[in-house]
Amino acid sequence: MMTDALQRLGEVLDQVAPAAIAVSGGIDSLTLATAAHRRALGQGERGGVAGGMVGGVLPAMFHATSPAVPAEATARTRRLAEAQGWSLEVFDAGEFEREGYRSNPANRCFFCKTSLYGAVARRTRLTILSGTNLDDLGEWRPGLEAAREHAVRHPFVEAGIGKAEVRALARVLGLGALAELPSAPCLSSRIETGLRIEPGVLAMVHEAEKQVIAALGPRTARVRVRAGGVVVELDEATLADLDEDRSAPLLHEVAALARGAGLDGPVGFAPYRNGSAFIRRSPGVPGS
Repeated sequence: MMTDALQRLGEVLDQVAPAAIAVSGGIDSLTLATAAHRRALGQGERGGVAGGMVGGVLPAMFHATSPAVPAEATARTRRLAEAQGWSLEVFDAGEFEREGYRSNPANRCFFCKTSLYGAVARRTRLTILSGTNLDDLGEWRPGLEAAREHAVRHPFVEAGIGKAEVRALARVLGLGALAELPSAPCLSSRIETGLRIEPGVLAMVHEAEKQVIAALGPRTARVRVRAGGVVVELDEATLADLDEDRSAPLLHEVAALARGAGLDGPVGFAPYRNGSAFIRRSPGVPGS
């Protein structure tokens, strides 16, 4: 099955090579970049992509940094680039200079991706590729409109590959533990629609999530900033096992971080829900 998926992906990559790949540091774009690089090197199945074209022009990788991108994602991208010999450019795409982004409308991602793809297009004439996979099409993603405007192609989608197959491909490509890397949308996705995106609040969210993960080891954790306060969302199993001895000090720590970022509302726990920052909450009642 994976040989078939690799072949389909390889055929798409051949159509667009040489290409520029927007690498966020998540498993989708890291897998795509690895596959494209090895395809161009002419490595066979053992290298990751069957039927690679010997002598192909290597793809160019581009990674954007900003207050919304965790430092770990940038470090992960740099490490893999060095290990595999990628041509990688790291830059600031400038989305924080856009009022459309900072004001955090429901289509905030459109402004983010417009900045990203525009910045990549100014650096190369190559076709831009993204790590969007088939499963992503089932969600509302305003960034896909920005991709269309910049003629960005999505090889996983074109090859009919969803998230599970991406992870399987990552294992075949030898990416090891990265294949199990949890999904991690940008930090701005934690901020409720309509609340302004502030770098200091994003830094708080990231630090709070790290503390929650270190304390509880959850399968999924998101720290959401809402008009009514801060909500620590956890997968149902972790939330069910949470007792007062662990929850009270953790909420105290998160509240202290929130106050340091200028947020004085209440802090509470809630079940994890994908994209729940887009849902308005009742004022003063986190997680209601």
